[in-house]
Amino acid sequence: MPQTMPVHAAIAHALRDQGVETLFGLMGDANLFTVDHYVRELKGRYVPAVHEGGAVLMALGYASVTGDVGAVTITHGPAVSNAVTALIEGSKGTLPIVLLCGDTPVEDPDHQQAVAQRALIEATGAGIKQLKSAATVASDVATAFRRARLERRPIVLNMPSSLMWEQTDYEAASTAVPPLPVSPGEGDALNDAIGIIASARRPLILAGRGAKQARSALLKLAERIGAPVATTLKAKGLFNGAPFDLGVCGTVSTPAAADVIGSTDCVIAFGAGFSRFTTSHGSYLDGVRVVQIDDDARQLGRRHSPDAMLVGDPAETAEVILRWLDEADIPSSQATDTIDAKALREGFPLPSPSNAPGTVDFSHALQRIDAALPDDRVFVSDGGRFMTEAWCRIGVSAPENFLLSINVGAIGMGMGYAIGAAAARPDLKTVFVAGDGGFMMGGLAEFSSVVRENLNMVTVICNDSAYGAEYIQFEDRQMDPTLSTFQWPSFAAMAEAMGAKGISVTSIKELDAALDVVAKTNGPVLLDLALDPTAMPRMHR
Repeated sequence: MPQTMPVHAAIAHALRDQGVETLFGLMGDANLFTVDHYVRELKGRYVPAVHEGGAVLMALGYASVTGDVGAVTITHGPAVSNAVTALIEGSKGTLPIVLLCGDTPVEDPDHQQAVAQRALIEATGAGIKQLKSAATVASDVATAFRRARLERRPIVLNMPSSLMWEQTDYEAASTAVPPLPVSPGEGDALNDAIGIIASARRPLILAGRGAKQARSALLKLAERIGAPVATTLKAKGLFNGAPFDLGVCGTVSTPAAADVIGSTDCVIAFGAGFSRFTTSHGSYLDGVRVVQIDDDARQLGRRHSPDAMLVGDPAETAEVILRWLDEADIPSSQATDTIDAKALREGFPLPSPSNAPGTVDFSHALQRIDAALPDDRVFVSDGGRFMTEAWCRIGVSAPENFLLSINVGAIGMGMGYAIGAAAARPDLKTVFVAGDGGFMMGGLAEFSSVVRENLNMVTVICNDSAYGAEYIQFEDRQMDPTLSTFQWPSFAAMAEAMGAKGISVTSIKELDAALDVVAKTNGPVLLDLALDPTAMPRMHR
């Protein structure tokens, strides 16, 4: 039976009916009563942010870890403009969230906070859904969530603030998404793909995050055709433990893996987007035949023109290919017979330390951090000069536990991701690695949210007192890098002032002691690693 209630309460009920258990946000005039009803009446969990962009990033982190649609709410006007970069990040990362934002009253065009919200939102690549009337609340919210799932991007529900106290007869609306065909049928595309795979002498199976549920099927296919397996950066950890796992393909391939990839004559890619990180700026695909499989046709051929393309669920498509190879009695390439599996497990060599006294060697520090943390952890990386070395040396047990915040190529985006991930997975320790500049730009304010929520999270600040990418450019031209250097306040002291444990680390001995504290603490800890800007590893390219 329908229940009569104000629109703001109906929106809260609609969120609950969509299965939203955690709502991120920042309250203002247009959404405060919805948040209040969601928390007080429906007993939902609300994680408040300090900045609207941080709130959206939290929802992105939550969606990345859980695979569910993240939910976030902000108010209108400047709140929406503050969220623009985060929405671009989510759109480029194909992450499904619903952002419920207010809108200023149409009857007051001179409202101080009135901005062109639709134009701003559309410019980010996000979709927009208008809350049309009091009578359509349930269906409008349900449509926003359905679109987020199907379109794999942020959908913004624009909610006129003038509607919030109107009465409506609320009844839950269905969000069921009918099953879509996901298996490639017979035809030329399938025949071409199988022909390319059958003729390959040194094939490679590449899995992206879109194939994270297909591990078993892909390993069966790999064994059948004698191919090693590798992942994109975003699918890091998918093939852990497989005998011929090359790890990450591309920018952060190990030397042994790079040798194998360099000899490949055919890449069979499942749910992979062929970013510059994956292809080593295109060099890994030069002269190589490519079969691309994805359940989202929009991803096919976006960055590379493959020789064959198939639309289909990665696991089911792998099984179809395997069946036809068996039907045609195609022999294995036996390429893995020539691969040294032991060499693949050796990882990255450690360079000899060259850092100044009073600092720690970055590579050795990362190795120790990786060894000290539980194998089953969430790893979130901010952007910056430090990032590729961290990607190499900190592992995860599954792709959903590895979060990148660089879809838009900006520093300072990772803290929100980390908070959303830690809120989603309180059973796991979250390690967030950021540069000093990125932390000051986008992490410091939201660190208060880490403390307030008492998240099981360790924040590692790679503090070389510089903006690293700019420092390198000055140095490479034999110019004075002073303009790119900073004397920040003590990050450890700031963490302590906020209510967390903050530890300054200037030696490996101090790092070991700090990691012992991390191991014994289920709340927020911040490690301020003193690094030498002249001894930082070069970014892997």
